[in-house]
Amino acid sequence: MSYTSFMLAKRLHENKIKRFFLAPLRPLVKAISPVAYVKAEYHYITHHRLNLKNPVRYTEKLQWLRLYGYPKDPRVIRCAGRATVRDYVEELGLEDILIPVYGVYDRFEDIDFATLPKSFVIKCTHASGYNVIVLDKDKLDLETTKQKFHKWLTTDYGRKTVEPHYSKIKPQIIIEEYIGGKTLPTEYKIHVFNGMAKSLYVVTGRGSDIRYNNYYIDWTPFDGSQFNGWLKTEKPLEKPSNFEDMVKIAETLAAPFPFVRVDLYDIDGRIYFSEMTFTPAKGTLIFDDDRADFEMGKWLTLPTSRKSR
Repeated sequence: MSYTSFMLAKRLHENKIKRFFLAPLRPLVKAISPVAYVKAEYHYITHHRLNLKNPVRYTEKLQWLRLYGYPKDPRVIRCAGRATVRDYVEELGLEDILIPVYGVYDRFEDIDFATLPKSFVIKCTHASGYNVIVLDKDKLDLETTKQKFHKWLTTDYGRKTVEPHYSKIKPQIIIEEYIGGKTLPTEYKIHVFNGMAKSLYVVTGRGSDIRYNNYYIDWTPFDGSQFNGWLKTEKPLEKPSNFEDMVKIAETLAAPFPFVRVDLYDIDGRIYFSEMTFTPAKGTLIFDDDRADFEMGKWLTLPTSRKSR
């Protein structure tokens, strides 16, 4: 199904007064009942009531996996970790797509910055978004960066976001080679449902004018799945010549899982692995066309052994 026209999500707004009064209650609700918190969060953001007993929407099924499926799966915990996923990629014979690593560290103080090149990327292994891209080491504020990583390493990211699979990943620092140029590289985020790649979005302009272009896996536009108010580029993007190879890699990596988003880079024709994301945006996506949520929901079959919740 292709949407030639769609309605921009009118739900993309926030009641700041309501948020102000509810914010102090969030830690308490998280601690007492993560399920109740996720239901409230989902309704607050998407304006839909969450059905966990019989989930139909893609975003509902992600909530079920977030709460019940993925926290109990050691393979998910392994592949969500920035360091441990590398072993998984190697075991599948795909070591050539791994970004070279300068080291993995338990403490920021263990890093010998004198031995690092001018540019590199510092990441926490147990979270999403805990990253620092260093384009010029000489301009890096080490004290500020140290304080940032001290805070990140002591944060239980899974508890903070109620994505419990992250809580079981060992907090470490991993330093990767910077594979971009003067601009950050384009990223291809491929959604794989029960082993089959069905759609993706392409992120361009990171760090300057970020844009998200959504496509079906055959590269036809999937504009209805534009989410959270992000804009796409004014001109269509050209499909990479090695895109079919990207899809094969994504499906190989995703084979054991009901759903995962596999993120890849294409640098001058060479494919690099970025990460595997099991609950994108915590499953609280607001699509430009609500029908996309139902369409994608049909692509995802949850484990048949699951019990009603």
